[in-house]
Amino acid sequence: MSTLIHYYSNSAEETQEVGFNFGLTLPANSVICFFGDLAAGKTTFIKGLVAGASQLDPNIVQSPTFSYLHIYEGKQIVYHFDLYRLKDVDEFLSMGFDEYFESGGICCVEWSERIHSILPPNCLFVILTHQTENRREIKIIEKDTK
Repeated sequence: MSTLIHYYSNSAEETQEVGFNFGLTLPANSVICFFGDLAAGKTTFIKGLVAGASQLDPNIVQSPTFSYLHIYEGKQIVYHFDLYRLKDVDEFLSMGFDEYFESGGICCVEWSERIHSILPPNCLFVILTHQTENRREIKIIEKDTK
C-alpha cells in the first residue's frame, strides 16, 4: 500500500476542505473506503468530498446510518454508504449494493471492513484517527494491485 496523502487537520472545517480537494480529483467508478472510530470525522470528510465531486452544498450530506445509503446527484453522482448496522456481506449483496461499485459514480463506504471480501481491488482507503478533541490525522492510501 502506498500513502497518497498524509495530513493533520485541526478542525472540522479543515477536514471538510481536505475532503473537498480530494473529491475534485476522483474519477468515475472510484470506491473510497473509510476507517475511523465513531466521531472520527468520516462524514465530515465525505461532506467535503461530495461538495468537490458533485458541486453540491456540503450541508445536505448526512450519515445514512439507518438507511445504509444516500445518493447525491450533481456534477458527479456520489453514493454514500454507512454499513455500521450491516450484519454481513450477504446482506449487502442481497440489497444489490455491490452494483453501485461500477455504476459510473463515486462510492464512499463507511465501515467498509464489513464487506472487505468483495471490495474492488482498486479502492482507496481514507483513515481518520483522533489526535485530540479537534485534531485528526488523515491518511489516504492506495491499495497496491500488483
